Amino acid sequence: MTAYETISRVKVVPVVKIENAEDTHNLLGALDRGGIPVAEITFRTACAAEAIEYASKNFPEMIIGAGTVTNVEQAEKAVYAGAEFIVGPGWSDSVAEFCKSVNMLYLPGCVTPTEIMRAMDMGINVVKFFPASVYGGLKAIKALAAPFTGIKFVPTGGVNALNLAEYLAFDKIVAVGGSWMVDGKLVKEGRFDEIERLAREAKQIADSVR
Repeated sequence: MTAYETISRVKVVPVVKIENAEDTHNLLGALDRGGIPVAEITFRTACAAEAIEYASKNFPEMIIGAGTVTNVEQAEKAVYAGAEFIVGPGWSDSVAEFCKSVNMLYLPGCVTPTEIMRAMDMGINVVKFFPASVYGGLKAIKALAAPFTGIKFVPTGGVNALNLAEYLAFDKIVAVGGSWMVDGKLVKEGRFDEIERLAREAKQIADSVR
């Protein structure tokens, strides 16, 4: 099963910010036990590549991606570490070209018609809509989906357990991204049982929609 197929099946992509590489095992284990075998490990911390490499080697049943990728150097590090998909907060020609050259799934941040058209020019038909709550949420996504019938979205930013079902009810949304089930405070306090519970809750909500 490809990264895209798994993301489509699971419908929830936890956006994981790992401050300490030693937390990787417990954090990903909690997500996996909670029924979400997908994680987007962001490049917002210095240990991101290390965490991705550890995850790729020790959780082969999970699909591990790299998030907050803003340049080719980060994309190269992510691929070398074993990432199976790349997520950007915005659009990058160079990252898109790199991902295409290595046949890597790239989910660029696109919130305007112009950005979506640039993605289409590169053969990309699934984009991250970020930050969703700032750029109009579901209403904006529906408006963009009308002229761009071949585009699907992964809204991230402001998505949580309360609005998860509403987003996933729209058939142009492949999955949602979010960090509510992997809150940094929970990780810092070692509350991995709670992360597992929140992951399970998110998966149950997602499965109840479709």
